Amino acid sequence: MGTSAGHEILADHLSLRLKKEDILKNIQMRFTSGHIYGLVGRNGSGKSMLMKCISGFIHPTSGRVLYDGQIVGKDVDFIPDLGVIIETPGFISHYNGFKNLKLLADLRNRIGKAEIESAMEAVGLDPHMKKPVGTYSLGMQQRLGIAQAVMEKPDVLILDEPLNGLDTEGALQIRELILNYKSENHIIILASHIEEDIRTLCDTVLVMEKGVLKSASGSMMN
Repeated sequence: MGTSAGHEILADHLSLRLKKEDILKNIQMRFTSGHIYGLVGRNGSGKSMLMKCISGFIHPTSGRVLYDGQIVGKDVDFIPDLGVIIETPGFISHYNGFKNLKLLADLRNRIGKAEIESAMEAVGLDPHMKKPVGTYSLGMQQRLGIAQAVMEKPDVLILDEPLNGLDTEGALQIRELILNYKSENHIIILASHIEEDIRTLCDTVLVMEKGVLKSASGSMMN
């Protein structure tokens, strides 16, 4: 597998106000390829909303998100090459894991059976298992969600609570997958309420509190 060309995401004075409440407050941050960024903070601190704004799922009230100089929501609707899992992944409950991923892959027709099977195996799932997704445990659903996010080898990977519901073995497997992804020069943004997990993976750790980036470790903070 080759490495990705370099890319950049810029959150440029990003603010979000919903129902008269300030959800994000003047976020200024640059994300570049070959780095893993970790967002930590309590539930309600704004981590998921920041990820949704970066992805293009929600438009900021003020400020902007730029991907390689293009304004997300204006020049492009979403980050063009994006793998994302934010909150609980939605799958068709009576289909098995492979069929769910195949339906999603067919939307863009960029990958085939081999790439889907490889992604499932990388997260510890058997692509030939007939068990319907509706009977999956929380950990299995999480693995399938991550397989969906990575199966097309996107340039940008955004994962909200990627280790949620995983046992020790599963967490180690996903950590290894994420670190391999970093080595292929992708942008990776993770959010977690478990600061220790993020600190073991990330080059830059961003602490969010009430919609504000309070502090950061690493060299990438503006």
